[in-house]
Amino acid sequence: MLAAERRDHLLGLLAREGKIVAKDVAADLGISEDSVRRDLRDLAAEGLCQRVYGGALPVSPAVADYAARQSVTPDGKRRVAAVAAALVRPGSALILDGGTTALAVAEALPPDLACTVITHSPTIAAALLDHPRAEVFLLGGRLFKHSAVTCGAAAVEAAQNVSADLCLLGVTGVHPEAGLTTGDADEAAMKRALAARAADTYVLASSEKIGTASRFRVLPWEDVSGLITDADPRHPVLDRLRAHGVEILAAG
Repeated sequence: MLAAERRDHLLGLLAREGKIVAKDVAADLGISEDSVRRDLRDLAAEGLCQRVYGGALPVSPAVADYAARQSVTPDGKRRVAAVAAALVRPGSALILDGGTTALAVAEALPPDLACTVITHSPTIAAALLDHPRAEVFLLGGRLFKHSAVTCGAAAVEAAQNVSADLCLLGVTGVHPEAGLTTGDADEAAMKRALAARAADTYVLASSEKIGTASRFRVLPWEDVSGLITDADPRHPVLDRLRAHGVEILAAG
């Protein structure tokens, strides 16, 4: 099989199965695992897959910068945001992650809602300026411009001194095996710090993130309360998550 044919075979397998196991592909094609791994390296270099131990997973489209992500599935993000905003109770404290779906959550909160919002996102804080009854605490630190959030040691330390009833967390990848992932190590550490300070953590995930993975793991499934998504409830990834006891809140 020529290199171009192997490439097409791998991309087709990724689309159908949602993952590539290098040793299985090597056995099926009668080639070495080294050849498969070289092909996967080439595909990963082109941004067409996310390499993991033993193979590869679909790459998340949500690793683009903040400005580019604003045009990705805006309707789906609004549907996810509406369900997430309904979880915020009057008088409660909310940790709201950064990102475009989290911004949609801020915009979906009732303007007269009395609550406390803790965030490391300047854009989230600014969006809540017209919510007169919402107390807003902005966690400082190094500004990660790619996602318009603060992160790094100072931001993590600030997060360790707050607590909340609920954390609404954004990620770029949602996968049964890889867990919850994002594209930057410092951002992943900040997300873990935020989630650790809330009684319940729900993940915000519009449909394009389901079944994909990014490089850095944020949390395993056992550390979150549930997933809010507008993906088709019959999506095979969601079926697998339910089988592992993950609560799925549909935002269809």
